[in-house]
Amino acid sequence: MKKKLKDMLAKKEARKAELVSRSAAATEIAELRSINTELDTLNGEIAELRSMIDAMPDEQDSEQRGQVPPAPPAGGGLGYQQPDQRSQHPGMAQALAAYGMGGAQGQQQRSHEQADPYSTAEYRSAFMAFAKTGEIRPELRANAVTTTADVSAVIPTTILNEIIKKLTVYGQVFSRVRRLNVKGGVNIPVLSLKPVATWIGENTVSDKQKVQANTNVSFSYYGLECKVSVSLLADTVTLEGFETTITDLIVEAMIKAIDLAVIKGNGTGKLLGITADTRVPAAQVVNMTPAEFSAWDQWAKKVLAKMPLAYKAGATFLMASGTFEGYINGMTDDNGQPIGRVNYGITEGPQERFAGKEVIQVEDDVIVPFADAVAGDVVAIYCNLKNYGFNSNLQMTMFRYFDHDTNEWVDKAILIADGKLIDPNGVVIVKKAAAV
Repeated sequence: MKKKLKDMLAKKEARKAELVSRSAAATEIAELRSINTELDTLNGEIAELRSMIDAMPDEQDSEQRGQVPPAPPAGGGLGYQQPDQRSQHPGMAQALAAYGMGGAQGQQQRSHEQADPYSTAEYRSAFMAFAKTGEIRPELRANAVTTTADVSAVIPTTILNEIIKKLTVYGQVFSRVRRLNVKGGVNIPVLSLKPVATWIGENTVSDKQKVQANTNVSFSYYGLECKVSVSLLADTVTLEGFETTITDLIVEAMIKAIDLAVIKGNGTGKLLGITADTRVPAAQVVNMTPAEFSAWDQWAKKVLAKMPLAYKAGATFLMASGTFEGYINGMTDDNGQPIGRVNYGITEGPQERFAGKEVIQVEDDVIVPFADAVAGDVVAIYCNLKNYGFNSNLQMTMFRYFDHDTNEWVDKAILIADGKLIDPNGVVIVKKAAAV
């Protein structure tokens, strides 16, 4: 049995060597993906075969090899039990389990490892060693050829999942935009012409109308990177501590960059932000003086009335916390009664709402507070963030290089993404105007 397993191991290792040679000469992405998929499967099978071979004894007692199990008595015999071959040969039990005949538990474990090889403890440990010392262990080699010629490694799934979770919870803007995963450079058609129904008489007919999608939206490939110095992780020695530390550092940087880009990115090498999109109708970009900004009737006429009826459902306000607390939440009517009275409902504490809509408070560097703004600055946005598309596969890649200025190894995480308004017609932008 052990010899048979060794023969199987030799064949799989030969196949692995052949695939590694092919990957080095491959030029097509599809071919590389196919090779690496097979390499992932081979690595798992090779590791299991080696563990089974190590667990089996080198020699077996010759008497046991020569013994033949006694034949059962005719009819089975009273109290006779068929010996369990798997209990007598533990190596055989492991071999059966490895090939789906050793119980449901073994099948589930192997299925999980094949589905997500980056979540295994071996890969996570190898990734930690790569980030701290630059050592590339065998667990990372198959992944190194899937990206570029530079030294790289795919971030383990355990870290990636935690990053996406925190972005969703703490990113006030990112958690509300529409997340897409479409190919860059592909035009997405937008239907701009709507047919019109016409009343007809006995002798009149309506004209034929051609409905076409004559506008489109396309996404490009932009890189968002975060650099982490190894010295920050020098005291982190456990796997769990390493993953927690690097997750927090990446989240802190990327969440701020994404929120800033969604609101005011210029579209050059980054996302096209809502306030920088020239497709927003000019009539829906309003200017308010300090006196108008504090008056409810001006908000109703100049902001709420500008939003097309079809886009009002789901629309929210975005503004700095200082703007909401200093101007909106304290707004009163002609009788001195607070407009924001409806903000305080049956739940504990204030509910951040204005004109029946939710108010999303953002950091001052995302949208400048009204008190600190100058004429022409955007101080509030009224829109449904689901009309903004953030296009990315949310898979980050880790690179490593040496910074000679600081004499430190630096780990850099890169996220490929793009974003822009899918439908700009449901946006009202409020800017500060000079006092008159």
